[in-house]
Amino acid sequence: MAGTVEGEKIDVSFNGKRCIHSRNCVLGNPHVFVPNAPGEWIHPEAADVEQVVTLAQNCPSGAIGYLRKDGGPQEKPPVVNTVRLRENGPLAVHAEIVLGGETLFRATLCRCGASQNKPFCDNSHIKAGFTATGEPPLKDAPASLDARNGPLTVTPTTNGPLKVEGNAEIVTGTGHTIDRTTRTFLCRCGHSANKPFCDGSHKRVGFVG
Repeated sequence: MAGTVEGEKIDVSFNGKRCIHSRNCVLGNPHVFVPNAPGEWIHPEAADVEQVVTLAQNCPSGAIGYLRKDGGPQEKPPVVNTVRLRENGPLAVHAEIVLGGETLFRATLCRCGASQNKPFCDNSHIKAGFTATGEPPLKDAPASLDARNGPLTVTPTTNGPLKVEGNAEIVTGTGHTIDRTTRTFLCRCGHSANKPFCDGSHKRVGFVG
């Protein structure tokens, strides 16, 4: 499913191919995002604009977006670019993401290797039984960056890892920073012994993607 529901003060868009069913929307306000509704399930007028904006921005995959029509600010990139490790799941990226000719602010990117919608997560990690901690061991505090925001270019290399270029902090599920970097390669085949970083395992397992 994909499309936009127009409201008087705000339009809400939804891209089903990007959705990972985090359920932040329906748990955040089931009047705006109605769970298990047989028909229309998005109702922008059921809450004030600021609440709808917050609900949309809490969608980690970027499946939910918005366009304000009340003169208020549109979504902006964060002041700190982050790549968060979801336990046994994808990489949740929040930044000014430059990917495939588009600019996104939120995305969940596959790191199990099984998604049918690469580079995005489609929840295939669940069926595949993918395991990867969201809390890898902390190492010495990485050096601070001169800047913490700005464009973050994400390139899925052919049959290989995600090349990430730009200011980024790699963050555990509980918020601990394990790396600060301006260029890194993140595993997306699911087999690295050094997750979330690539260790060349994609060559050994014949990863295609």
